[in-house]
Amino acid sequence: MRSMIIDTDTASDDAVAILMAARTPDIDIKAVTIVAGNMPVAQGSINARYTLELCGKTDVPVYHGADAPLTREVYRAYFFHGNDGMGNMEYPAPKMQPRQGHAVDALIETIKANPGIILVTLGPLTNVALALSKAPEIVGNVSRCVVMGGAANTVGNVTPAAEYNIWCDPEAARICFRSGLPIEMVGWELCRGEANLSDEDMHHCKQVINTKYSNFAIDCNASALKASREWLGDPGLGLPDPTAMAVAIDPTICTRSSKHYVEIECDGTFTRGMTIVDSCNVTNYETENVEMWQPVVQKGKPHISVCWSLDNERWKELLYKCLS
Repeated sequence: MRSMIIDTDTASDDAVAILMAARTPDIDIKAVTIVAGNMPVAQGSINARYTLELCGKTDVPVYHGADAPLTREVYRAYFFHGNDGMGNMEYPAPKMQPRQGHAVDALIETIKANPGIILVTLGPLTNVALALSKAPEIVGNVSRCVVMGGAANTVGNVTPAAEYNIWCDPEAARICFRSGLPIEMVGWELCRGEANLSDEDMHHCKQVINTKYSNFAIDCNASALKASREWLGDPGLGLPDPTAMAVAIDPTICTRSSKHYVEIECDGTFTRGMTIVDSCNVTNYETENVEMWQPVVQKGKPHISVCWSLDNERWKELLYKCLS
């Protein structure tokens, strides 16, 4: 069994990602920690607990965490996921209750107790940054840290330069990206294009698979589908968190990755939250004579694994398997 801890601001695509982990037989979800982002912590917790109940995982502890970014203002994503974060489906309240204790402490204790654990982050990185600041030694116990966040030298989805999760709390993201965590950055752009669920794909989920899981996955993303098409101009339903979870479950679904120095822009007027990927490794140079070449940024060691492309067919096959 592979141990996993999921940090999430649970809205509709987060819920599908949690479902995928819960429905994968060799994944043991040790805890789900809730961070502010798409939803306030209380609503994100409700959504996570409802999803876990749906999957029969009522023994998975859910902890409430940071209710605001480290220094920034709060910015929700109601416009994308609906007022309840679940496509305004108004699902019944879960019977599961959140556990006592703070998510930051739960992250630290769970990671310490489970060497080799996989950490999957589906929201802003506030909880993780606070955990790292309090107990930096946990880095050594994390075998993989799959981050749904950023945009690798491409367009953002909340500003032209930035992806929502990183933009919400760039200071927290900077702490995490500099921490030494074995981060695998799965940017939001990977869920677009052929990775979108088309009308045919969604019909397959609803009419062919036709389980409570497949119907839930499509129904709770009704608002996200509308926003994907009308706001982002995508052909179908983009599911950034489930594509990241697919890579967490099966790393070979990422068909091209490489390690790079990645910085998070915290000060730019127009580039707040931008993930600056040194794809040409121009900051990783060795020379004694720098008169001809004065670097514009500090030397950086390639340390973040950036996923550049997915096997879209296999990502959807994994999703369907989890929904069956």
